Amino acid sequence: MGLADIVRLTERRLVRSGVRRKARAQWVPEATGYTGYGSPKRARVVGRVLMQNPEEKDNAVQRGWRQFMTAPVPETPVAVELGDQRVEARTNEDGYFEVLILDHGLEPGWHEATVTVTLSGVEEVAPLQIISDEVTRGIISDVDDTIMVTMLPRAVLAAWNSWVKKTNTRQPVEGMAQFYDALRDENDPVFYLSTGAWNTYDTLDEFIGRHRLPRGPLLLTDWGPTPTGLFRSGPEHKRVQLRNLIIDFPNITWTLVGDDGQHDPMIYSDLVFEHPNRIELVAIRELSPQEHILAHGSTSTIAQPGNYRGVPSIYGANGHALEAEWDKFADNG
Repeated sequence: MGLADIVRLTERRLVRSGVRRKARAQWVPEATGYTGYGSPKRARVVGRVLMQNPEEKDNAVQRGWRQFMTAPVPETPVAVELGDQRVEARTNEDGYFEVLILDHGLEPGWHEATVTVTLSGVEEVAPLQIISDEVTRGIISDVDDTIMVTMLPRAVLAAWNSWVKKTNTRQPVEGMAQFYDALRDENDPVFYLSTGAWNTYDTLDEFIGRHRLPRGPLLLTDWGPTPTGLFRSGPEHKRVQLRNLIIDFPNITWTLVGDDGQHDPMIYSDLVFEHPNRIELVAIRELSPQEHILAHGSTSTIAQPGNYRGVPSIYGANGHALEAEWDKFADNG
């Protein structure tokens, strides 16, 4: 048995012990609905079941570490209702569920699925966006150091930003909201793709609304151990989600927005290589030398294989610079 297997087994035992302890304290299993998405033909409803203290009021402004102090409920049945359909499902070992619902009968726009935890009978809602087949343009945006200043790759700073600072103190990258307004028409969807944990969903959703960024589904991940390692691969998570969007929305050509502090250029290069006709534009926020030092210890961009410049590309230090480059590109285009 490998180290990853031992860690996963230990995690499972701790999770189940935590659920029993919370149940004895009169906590109940409740669903947390994350933002899903879909087309007129099918939709993905996503969420997680956690033990909740019924006497504790929700508090969105808190120390970041509290977001990670959760008690997921593994392998528990849930019922998901959306439009004309009702689907039964079970959570996985980490308490997550993802349900694919066909023929829901909903019009394009924002809707809510109802998620019922069978054991407790508690109902919650999960928002989702149905995107019309007539939409032909969309944006996929990175989060960390693209719309939000985090310097995530550096472990100490990541811990400080994610665990110590209060969740309402995150700072936006200047001008990104205006840049997205310039890029998109009203019905063009925006997906936020991040290697951040689902535990930070509420904070990120609130951040997007507070800083007037376009509302859109968040595609996050889980930081726990996998069958092959102690941590999930962030780049692989991004690749999988990008390919899912290419498949789910065959009529959309995408603008990819990221930064040069991590692996966005390499990941976007892979997608351009695989689907060059589906990528309209790549926009890269260029970190300053000081930000690069904090991000990965060097004053320059990480050398990465691949080349996304087979499609139109723009670069800038913040949203205002990117918007200016976009204006030049649009005028010439």
